[in-house]
Amino acid sequence: MNLHDLIRELREPTGGKIVLLVADGLGGLPLLLGGKTELETARTPHLDTLACEGVCGLSLPVLPGITPGSGPGHLGLFGYDPLQYRIGRGVLEALGINFQVTPRDVAIRGNFCTVDADGLITDRRAGRPSTERCIAMCQKLAAIRVPGVEVFVEPVREHRFVLVLRGDGLGDRVNDTDPQATGVKPLPAAGEDDASQRTAEAANQFLAEAARVLKDDAPTNMATLRGFARYPQIATMQDIYGLKSTAIAVYPMYKGLARLVGMDIADAGSTLSDQVATLQKVWPQYDFFFMHYKYTDSTGEDGNFAAKVEKIEQLDAVIPQIRDLNPDVLIVTGDHSTPSKLKSHSWHPVPVVLWAKSCRSDGFSKFSESQCRTGGLGQFQAMYLMSLAMAHAGRFGKYGA
Repeated sequence: MNLHDLIRELREPTGGKIVLLVADGLGGLPLLLGGKTELETARTPHLDTLACEGVCGLSLPVLPGITPGSGPGHLGLFGYDPLQYRIGRGVLEALGINFQVTPRDVAIRGNFCTVDADGLITDRRAGRPSTERCIAMCQKLAAIRVPGVEVFVEPVREHRFVLVLRGDGLGDRVNDTDPQATGVKPLPAAGEDDASQRTAEAANQFLAEAARVLKDDAPTNMATLRGFARYPQIATMQDIYGLKSTAIAVYPMYKGLARLVGMDIADAGSTLSDQVATLQKVWPQYDFFFMHYKYTDSTGEDGNFAAKVEKIEQLDAVIPQIRDLNPDVLIVTGDHSTPSKLKSHSWHPVPVVLWAKSCRSDGFSKFSESQCRTGGLGQFQAMYLMSLAMAHAGRFGKYGA
């Protein structure tokens, strides 16, 4: 029996409400050996209270030593084995903007980037342009035609866009063209099989035209492609857990992840205050609330230690408003670590605090990586967090006689 079948067998039709608050890229590292991480540096009285009253631990998004993308990181938190469900980023971005992906589509995440006169990447995110500029650049790219496929270009926000290639016999086993480095040229796309090679050739033609169309539009004068993906088949949260679920997320990709697993998508506005107001508004309607906070990740990727500390403190400030709703289970964690020291996702385990009306409290004084290391949850795979949430919410029956 696999995990999802066991959950279907044990789940109860009634029980408490669960809030999963995901501070993207929450885990960090000290800048100097023996120093404090961003979370340990931040003043977080409300998260610290949760750590005192709740139970803490460290989660492994995938496996020890494996650095996850945002897709695997979140699927693990939702209780899906990220090794079994490999979901490409492109389809998540497309679903996030509510693009209707068809069986003939390969969806791809696009990034505007900056290249110099020699075609070398100088900024992988084109200086994080405004969403208005992203829309204008996508309008230019939408004029590109590639023989044999339909091309759709849709803006997401800032430097991100979605490219969808539609046609017969297209595969999605194609490498990213983003080299994840500056000072080098974008990589050519190549397919691992015949169908994927057709997709790669179409992508290379698109990028060649993009270079021509955007050449005078620095800093958004080139694009890279990531996460080639077809639409997967995946069981919903309702089917597995029996939970009526909603997502309160600002960034489209995380809406896409939630839509993929069958959550309703709430209108979250554009700020953390908007998200809290949305949570309060929809509270009577749902059993499970996924609330996503992006800025702990983006500041980490920018290498800005102080800014990440500030964003953690801003998140801490809204915890009382969430607790005022009287959830039965409140979990605060991240989908992965993004240490500002590394300016990227990392493999480091992620701090978790689970507060519930029925938990064995750790009595910690601080929510931090160092204290979570000795917490009652121990170090565990993130895919088991939903089982813990269901149990603490009184939504599981007994296994066996």
